Amino acid sequence: MNPIRPVAVKLGSQPWLPRFGKQIVTVDHTIQRVTFGRVTLLTLAGLPELVLTVRGRKSGVERSTPLLGVPHDDAWLVAGSNWGMPELPGWARNLDAADEARVTYRGRETVVVPRRSEGSERAIHWEVLVEVWPNYEVYARRTEREIPIYVLAPYED
Repeated sequence: MNPIRPVAVKLGSQPWLPRFGKQIVTVDHTIQRVTFGRVTLLTLAGLPELVLTVRGRKSGVERSTPLLGVPHDDAWLVAGSNWGMPELPGWARNLDAADEARVTYRGRETVVVPRRSEGSERAIHWEVLVEVWPNYEVYARRTEREIPIYVLAPYED
């Protein structure tokens, strides 16, 4: 196991962390730009990270967001946790309105079809996500909303 991972998990559970979200994302974007997408804050900690690019539902402008993204069954799972804040993250609202998006994972870009995981499938996906990032349980306790899980499956012609 990556020796940095326990530190990342401990930091990720701290209640003050969401206040620094924008700074964390800025640092992560910088690391990704310098390494051409091969290294990220999460990958340094031994965690899987992807960059989700989705068109804004109102603006139509594409926005890219680094996320913890777990490979699962030839797709990726991402959680709209927003660190347990009461509101859904903007990228998730955009993803709900999108027919397609792009995932960049380990420097490789893939067009994906997003959908929300529901019911018994969601329960399975939640366990997969929590196994990789136990703090999703912490985030779920912080909020009254159900944290949505998205399946990002590669687009097939």
